[in-house]
Amino acid sequence: MSQHGRRIPANKVKQRAVIAGAVVASLGVGVGLWATDGDGDGDAPGSAARSSGEAAAPSPSRSYPLSKEPRTIPAVRDHTPARGPGWQPEKGNRVVVADSGLADEGKLVAGELGMAYAGEKDDERAGDLLLDVKADKGANPESYTMTVRDGRVTVTGPAEAGVWFGTRTLKQAVDGGGTAPEGVVKDEPAKPKRGFSLDIARKHYDADWIKDRIRELGDLKYNELGLHFSDDQAFRIESDSHPEIVSDEHLTKAETKEIIDLATSRHITVVPEIDSPGHLGAVIAAHPDLQLRNAQGTATRGAIDISEPEAAEIVDDLLDEYADLFPGSQFHLGADEYQALVVSDPEASYPTLAAAARKAYGSDGTVADLTTGWLNGRAKTVMAHDRTPRAWNDGFFKDTSVEPVEDLKVAYWTGKEIGARPPAEYLSAGREVLNYNDEFLYYVLGEPQTFVYPTGERIYEQWTPRVLRGTQAVDAEYDDQVLGGSFAVWGDIPSAQTQAQVADGIRLPLAATVQKLWDPDKPELSWADFKSLADRLD
Repeated sequence: MSQHGRRIPANKVKQRAVIAGAVVASLGVGVGLWATDGDGDGDAPGSAARSSGEAAAPSPSRSYPLSKEPRTIPAVRDHTPARGPGWQPEKGNRVVVADSGLADEGKLVAGELGMAYAGEKDDERAGDLLLDVKADKGANPESYTMTVRDGRVTVTGPAEAGVWFGTRTLKQAVDGGGTAPEGVVKDEPAKPKRGFSLDIARKHYDADWIKDRIRELGDLKYNELGLHFSDDQAFRIESDSHPEIVSDEHLTKAETKEIIDLATSRHITVVPEIDSPGHLGAVIAAHPDLQLRNAQGTATRGAIDISEPEAAEIVDDLLDEYADLFPGSQFHLGADEYQALVVSDPEASYPTLAAAARKAYGSDGTVADLTTGWLNGRAKTVMAHDRTPRAWNDGFFKDTSVEPVEDLKVAYWTGKEIGARPPAEYLSAGREVLNYNDEFLYYVLGEPQTFVYPTGERIYEQWTPRVLRGTQAVDAEYDDQVLGGSFAVWGDIPSAQTQAQVADGIRLPLAATVQKLWDPDKPELSWADFKSLADRLD
């Protein structure tokens, strides 16, 4: 919840204005009080009202009410108000950086606000915006301080990311001619992972559409974009190692690099996802000999035969290739819905897998052991590239003799799978978890099965990062293990909506999700006021 240092109730401010007006009236001078708030209301300085025919006379010092916090999405977490006119960007005002490492952030915000980028300067001028990194050992690297004082703005942070997020607050505060309020904002996110996951495998999205979402995410202070680009229906990014698996409609590597570069400029990490050993239909179409078959010889849709060494070779080729293309620190390995494990007796249904499990793990080896070993192998492949792996919660199996590697993060999305385990089981075992709760955060095209399009209002009023499954929150003791979450768009029925309809449908849910990831406490604004703010900032 937002905290306000030295906030004075509105009725007190009004009383002060009345008293000030009475004093002015007794002096015989009509002076306008320019009240600055976070919405930029009020007249410009020097617009004092004078009675007709009144001779020009020196005005007494203006009096300002205490400022109000800037209205932004997500809301700032702490604002210390002050008296003063606030700040608005004007043509010719400068953006100055204290360090050349902030040149990209400085040039971007200068262009957005119609200001001049001046680079590194030692002098101070009225109207300046100064960006500065100030090392603070132990501080959240995404935290920032925004100070509006004496006609200037300073945005500082312990790292470039924090300064970037501070510029997003400033941009929203002055949106539409608004005013950045006098005073000091101190702000930081509650959760380090704030993501948007996009299924580009089942529905093709063009590069420009994805870039527009990156700009939207950046202004909302998201820091991850997940790209699920391999599934049963298609493989959507150009491949040099296995061009035979790539679908006709796909992103080229040049387009993908442009997406990554734009995201990087917004301090957004692009997280690639190659889902295995299920959801590999596009790979199997080019390599039908790797199709998993049951005891009757019937092909199992989307499932690769993990007893075949070539299966691991192909997937590792792809993981190596895309680890080089995507420079971020994360890699999603999928691991959900492997069809060999959704039957009542996997060993009887898939004797080939059962034999491979016994060979690898002894006479008691199970298909679940073999599948966990597969996941560990893929995790080690991406970890060799200094990537942190994550996998869907139904890729972590209970009562196996093989444990998933320690560094593997749990992407918790559902509790509907066979043998489903509540989130507390993963958390009590010491796992770190990311929240993809399909009850609130899954936008599934066509609304198949029991899915309905999520609303921003429901997320805003009912969801928090600790609500990992259904509508119940896990104990507060696990809060630090919940790293954050991700809103996700899935293309189950890709023709159900156009790209434009998807963009419109997810706009408010994205705003609501990041509000709760930035600050999970009950928001100060009502949903109606939050929606109005989101509509204004759109």
